[in-house]
Amino acid sequence: MMRARPLCLCAAVLLGACAAPEKAPPPAAETPPSSPAPVAAARPPAAKPARPGPIPVRPLNVRTECGFRDETGYNGALKLNVADAKVQTFEAKVNIPRRGVCQFNLKDFRQTKELPAIELKQPNGRCIVRMWEQGSRVTVAFQECEKMCSGNSYTSLWPILTDRRDGSCA
Repeated sequence: MMRARPLCLCAAVLLGACAAPEKAPPPAAETPPSSPAPVAAARPPAAKPARPGPIPVRPLNVRTECGFRDETGYNGALKLNVADAKVQTFEAKVNIPRRGVCQFNLKDFRQTKELPAIELKQPNGRCIVRMWEQGSRVTVAFQECEKMCSGNSYTSLWPILTDRRDGSCA
């Protein structure tokens, strides 16, 4: 009987090793439970508005004579002729209701830059007018031009945008 005991013990150990549960795989990163599928058909994503591309580094060419007015009464006019980045004609007048008027004329400026943006500076003042194109639009922007404006209209002066496709401005 002594001999049978070690054999039984060995058989029990071997059987126990075979019957041991399998090791579980390592836990995977938990993923959030998926939401149920929407009942209604999914809407296509809203199209993003087209953004103007980068400003090209090329001579600006634009010719326009336009007027603009918005619902608040803000209005003005622009006469602009630029050929190969040289300003030939520049006249702008902007009326800002209850604030005053801003007026600009090429004779009051000298052109100091052509590329990448045109720059007109007032010889005896601080006013700078810059012009550049972006897509089909040309922007005419004003900096430190308080003396070109009456009242406190300069605080409400916005750049003038002109569209080369149809010659309009805003």
